[in-house]
Amino acid sequence: MHRIREIVRQRSLGRTHREIARSVGCAVGTVFKVLGSIAKAELDPAAVAALDDHELEARVHGVRVEPSSTKYELPDFAVVHREHARPGVTLELLHVEYLSSHPNGYRYTQFCELYRRWLARRKLSMRQIHRAGEKCFVDYAGQRPCLVDRDTGECRPVELFVMVLGASNLTYAEATLTQRGADFIASHMRGFEYFGGVPLATVCDQLKSGVSRACRYEPEIQRTYEAMAVHYGTTVLPARPQHPRDKAKVEVAVQIAERWILACLRNDEFTTLEALNARIAELLEVLNGRTMRRYGASRRALFEAVERKHLQPLPTERFAYCVFTRATVNIDYHVAYDDHAYSVPYQLRYESDPVVHLRVTATTIEILHKNRRVASHARSYAKHRHTTVPEHMPDAHRKHLEWTPSRIIAWAAKIGVCMQEMVEKILESKRHPEQGYRTCLGLLRLSNEYGDARVEAACARALAVRAYSYRHVKSILEHNLDRQTPTPSDDGAPTTAIEHENIRGAKYYH
Repeated sequence: MHRIREIVRQRSLGRTHREIARSVGCAVGTVFKVLGSIAKAELDPAAVAALDDHELEARVHGVRVEPSSTKYELPDFAVVHREHARPGVTLELLHVEYLSSHPNGYRYTQFCELYRRWLARRKLSMRQIHRAGEKCFVDYAGQRPCLVDRDTGECRPVELFVMVLGASNLTYAEATLTQRGADFIASHMRGFEYFGGVPLATVCDQLKSGVSRACRYEPEIQRTYEAMAVHYGTTVLPARPQHPRDKAKVEVAVQIAERWILACLRNDEFTTLEALNARIAELLEVLNGRTMRRYGASRRALFEAVERKHLQPLPTERFAYCVFTRATVNIDYHVAYDDHAYSVPYQLRYESDPVVHLRVTATTIEILHKNRRVASHARSYAKHRHTTVPEHMPDAHRKHLEWTPSRIIAWAAKIGVCMQEMVEKILESKRHPEQGYRTCLGLLRLSNEYGDARVEAACARALAVRAYSYRHVKSILEHNLDRQTPTPSDDGAPTTAIEHENIRGAKYYH
């Protein structure tokens, strides 16, 4: 429309058709055709200037017929697009189904052309503005480097982690064995250390290591990943599923890393991850030092100029990788993790909800109840064992834990020598010392009722007749036998045989 307006304007100034053609850059025949259409539409230069482009085109060229106003009915391209995304469904099949309900509809070529136009109108992109220090973007490359086994020569694919800052495009990349949580979070930590600071937000894909429950609207951040973000003072912003443009920065960075790092390694062989990462670090410095044509500066230069000062400082300590899991307090006030039991305060067993959360690192286990730490233990890798803190036990259990043979004998010695000997005899008579604990404790408690002197005398009388039991000592005390003088038979001394007609005597048995 601009060319039509210019032709009309110059003709109103009295210029010839050839002069107008040379000035506008078109053929002389085009000038004749435009001026003829203007004259046919009975438009003067003032009317041409007053019309907008749409009205001018309609007056000069006539109304252009859009496909939607034809006699054919358009397909529902939203349905076509959804069905085309399903595996095995082609546009040709969808066109056949369209013709089954609209026999006089568009042919296949026009059907595809209209679908492409619909897609072009649908795929609009919003330009994102990246402020210095605001965001970094992370992802894994689709292409994977390999490690070669020294013995077998087998190639083992590994992962390429890529992190890029939004404003300066400074890129960090490294190889890891897997995409699992430990490798994923460790790569973040090394990336932050490479940048020398932490951005306000970290944008990631909704992979399992970062998002435990994927959702377009309310994704659930993986607990350990969230703890790492809190430690470094950043915020995790998962991109929407199947929306790579939410993290277009890292999509481009991955493509660049594949071209300028992985492509350079195509003829090299590496047997260790350390050697591979050392070579990647060399190529990474070359990449960040290369001048970008669009900005006229390198990524490193832009980072130093505009972004470094806006990053948050690194924490004083690195994040300790941990695993969060749930556990139920057992009846013995212990929780189990990795076949080892750890104690918690026994009061938790009586809670309405005896479920706790464990925060497990390589060296410690923290037990949280309602987001409050209730216990902490050094982690033990001994299977089918238990770690118990005495303060977590009820008083009765704690006292029972203190029972040992030496401790019980020492308690008995405070009452007297006979009591000590009685306790030793009882413990020796049992197959396992713990079987005699309760008997000994019963004897010790008799001193509370009868006093130490009487219990000592009762034990002496019981030792004389080799009666090593709680019942005998208690019977002696109840019948006041401890206060009587022992008879010769009581102390176990030999006595003279009784002569009587009803007694057969020893000779009978010979």
